[in-house]
Amino acid sequence: MKRNPKNLPTGLRLMQDPTLNKGTAFSEAEREALGLRGLVPPHVQTIDDQVKRFLITYRKRSTDLERYIDLSSLQDRNETLYYHIITKHIEDMMPMIYTPTVGLACQQFGQIFRRSHGMYISQKDRGSVAKVLRNWPRKDIRVIVVTDGERILGLGDLGANGMGIPIGKLALYTACAGIHPTQCLPVAIDVGTNNLSLLDDPLYLGMRQHRTTGETYDALVDEFIAAATEAFPKALIQFEDFANHNAFRFLNKYRDHVCTFNDDIQGTAAVALAGIYSALRITGGKLHDQRLLFFGAGEAGTGVGELMVTALKSEGLTEAEARKACWFVDSKGLIVQSRTDLNEQKLPFAQDHAPLKDPLAIIEALRPTALIGASGQPGTFTQQIIEAATRSAGRPIIFALSNPTSKAECTAARAYEWSGGAAIFASGSPFPPVEFNGKQFVPGQGNNAYIFPGVGLGIIASGSRLVTDEMFLTAARTLANLVTEADLAQGRIYPPLRQIRDVSLAIAVAVARSAERSGLATEKIPADAWNAIKALMYQPNYVSLA
Repeated sequence: MKRNPKNLPTGLRLMQDPTLNKGTAFSEAEREALGLRGLVPPHVQTIDDQVKRFLITYRKRSTDLERYIDLSSLQDRNETLYYHIITKHIEDMMPMIYTPTVGLACQQFGQIFRRSHGMYISQKDRGSVAKVLRNWPRKDIRVIVVTDGERILGLGDLGANGMGIPIGKLALYTACAGIHPTQCLPVAIDVGTNNLSLLDDPLYLGMRQHRTTGETYDALVDEFIAAATEAFPKALIQFEDFANHNAFRFLNKYRDHVCTFNDDIQGTAAVALAGIYSALRITGGKLHDQRLLFFGAGEAGTGVGELMVTALKSEGLTEAEARKACWFVDSKGLIVQSRTDLNEQKLPFAQDHAPLKDPLAIIEALRPTALIGASGQPGTFTQQIIEAATRSAGRPIIFALSNPTSKAECTAARAYEWSGGAAIFASGSPFPPVEFNGKQFVPGQGNNAYIFPGVGLGIIASGSRLVTDEMFLTAARTLANLVTEADLAQGRIYPPLRQIRDVSLAIAVAVARSAERSGLATEKIPADAWNAIKALMYQPNYVSLA
């Protein structure tokens, strides 16, 4: 981005703008032209010098929360350096800027708050949301991530503290897919919290009231969607960490006329389906022969189930046949047709089977080939359960997808140990490589960051008017195809995170082509879509300001 120095702020005002500040890396010419001489030390450093200096301090920190604060502070003062570091060191940095550390950061958000990174829409703004959004200084917004903080990861209602999630997600949009940071907008809709510990916390920054619900709540969300689409007509709106009862409602309400998706439902579904596709390359099985047993029937679980149904139908199965492949267990046991307590998301997956409550009995009765954990209940996959799954499947697919790490259904080490090294394992939060019986296993991380940044880039590149299930199915297949035989030999069912930019680019091309096929694209997709979309990706390097 070339800038005319005459249009730039100068001196301290320039250095206080994190989108322009280079700190000690301002060149001699920039220091002279922009009134910076004397305001920074005389030695001109390169960006690599600055990276080394930052990492020395960062690596001396004793806790991950301190590292999170270091990164957040860097983002406050120098966005280019921040994104340069997290892009170059994505495998080390992703657990810091997102799961699992972001969960702790959200829990302590009021204590570690330094500077606002997004917009807060509260009940006080009813009737003037459009006016509030116009206060945002950047107008070319392409991605909005919005939460109401009611279901943050597996941690529950964190109210306005949930703002850490949109901030983290949008950092990944930039690091993983090159969406320019000035085109990203984090939003927290604050309608209060039912978390009594937060309401009693003098440092809590949100509305000090119990959650507003019903028509008043819906009206505020409706007003936000209308105002956001008017103020930022090219923006993709991603719903994040809404409670189950609202997540499905809003997705169904807006998806046919707003460019929007829910990452907890659709992004999780795509990354899990991609993991299934990759795992089948190890087991040699076919998708239509699988019997998936889901523990947890909320947004993530039923989202995966619905995309699995879409995938099976694309292979020629009827909807009824496809749904017979997906079995669900919730807090009351197996989801079967005789139950009278099922909501509209669970009903389509109710099977014709006798009621069962005990998980071990369920596995022995159904003989599943895959266990997919999206329950938020740590330790759900016990030794007995994994041993039973191994007996029934030989090489069981074990996905412990609940976040953060403390909520995982089992650890990677336990999965490999209890299955005798036979399990094909993936988790939502990262686990280190595991040595078992003289072999090293590299557990896959079924992180939505493999999916949503690339989908977002494809939406932007194509100017798609809507987001479809076909796009997520396409993204899942693309991701699975990028897993190499060398990856599979280590038990890895996703590509290494260091390749995430190429992964996102491949998904973006596939999604853009999907938008084109469906008639939703408003931008022409060039024949060489790969290089055309790659050229759109922000590269976090300094550019000359003088």
